[in-house]
Amino acid sequence: MADYDRDRDRDRRGRGRRRKVCSFCVDKVRDIDYKDTSKLRRYITERGKMMPRRMSGTCAYHQRHLSIAIKRARVMALLPYSVD
Repeated sequence: MADYDRDRDRDRRGRGRRRKVCSFCVDKVRDIDYKDTSKLRRYITERGKMMPRRMSGTCAYHQRHLSIAIKRARVMALLPYSVD
């Protein structure tokens, strides 16, 4: 139980992991283009799945727009639905 209290205190003092910053907010991106596959591939796993916010570090606003862009790119056959 002592280890649990020590870990909790460590997080309370602010020495936990540093929060990721949304790369779209930093670059002040307004629209995420579905035709820019090189940028979209950064947010897709090797298996072809979309990365969640906790892994990619994007904010909620840009994550919604990113998922729409990835889905549009998949429909246009610019990105794969899955990798075999």
